[in-house]
Amino acid sequence: MGRMYRVLAYFSLVIALLAFWGNLIPMALIFFGQTAVFAALGYLGLSERTYLLLFNGYMVLAYVALMYYIFFAAPLTGPGLSS
Repeated sequence: MGRMYRVLAYFSLVIALLAFWGNLIPMALIFFGQTAVFAALGYLGLSERTYLLLFNGYMVLAYVALMYYIFFAAPLTGPGLSS
């Protein structure tokens, strides 16, 4: 199960590098941080249950953060909303 966290770290690193090269610095920093956390967790050698609980907690946190951003922090754009 630790290998899957190392795979997550790899893909997170790829996304971070693409965001960095696309000049999306805040997004790149978030994904660099996720890469470090996933890589560290991948080498801890925890039980499978612990890995699953950590991943479920991560997914809930990511979903809540995304919903908060969509409903409260994203700027309103679209036809007729330009100032």
